[in-house]
Amino acid sequence: MRFAFSTLGVPGMPVRDVAGLAAGAGYHGVELRAHPEEPVHTGLGPGERAEVAREFADAGVEILTIAGYAKVAEAQDAAGEAAVADELAGLVGLAADVGASYVRVFPGAGDRPAAEADADAARRLGAIAPLAADRGVSVLLETHDSHRTGAAAARVVGPVGHGSVGALWDVLHTWLGGEDPAATQAVLAPHLGYVQVKDVASAEDKTPLPLGAGVLPLAGCLGALVGDGWDGWLCWEYEKRWYREAPALPDLLRPGRQHLEQLLTTLEKLEK
Repeated sequence: MRFAFSTLGVPGMPVRDVAGLAAGAGYHGVELRAHPEEPVHTGLGPGERAEVAREFADAGVEILTIAGYAKVAEAQDAAGEAAVADELAGLVGLAADVGASYVRVFPGAGDRPAAEADADAARRLGAIAPLAADRGVSVLLETHDSHRTGAAAARVVGPVGHGSVGALWDVLHTWLGGEDPAATQAVLAPHLGYVQVKDVASAEDKTPLPLGAGVLPLAGCLGALVGDGWDGWLCWEYEKRWYREAPALPDLLRPGRQHLEQLLTTLEKLEK
């Protein structure tokens, strides 16, 4: 498998420094948080986008994802519908321009009835799918908030039925949703783009921890992937942006990668 980390763990860090950090710590890619407070966002012009792509290419690091904040299952009026469509198109355009493979979106349905939320999310993702395909990008619905389990995400992306729309497995949220990793992998397998790994102390204390230092079932999640023959990207989402007191990510990156490698080596041996 290949390893990436999210810039949520290094808030505000310049693009060149992020690329150098990834290369130095042995990571193959980076998930770029797309937000106006970050160096990469949809307001960048063509020259700035080209420079982002060059910085990562020069470092030999891939841009895995543009991690956006569009909420595809949220209730909207007519103006809101147009805004979501514009937001999705902007994220797809940014991803294509910097050479990212994926765009991350959230469900964000709140307490809406599931059938209504699912239908709206599937419709919006289906509408952006042709543009995403044309630009060589896939849009991934993260297991998060109102759709935190693989089963919930699959209810949306399955009916879309388009190769440029899939799912992103966030291991924290499926765990909080009480879903067994094997069940998550089984339901998301036809749609899985990649997997976000992380660790926390408990369901009540979600302060990010070094990989392996908390309670999340990382071995179970990786075991489900290895057992199914999946060989994609693992992206460490360390939520330093929301937990300023957490230790700085850069010194944790190399040990985190080594922990994942050791888990995978052990699991692969068990499969033989």
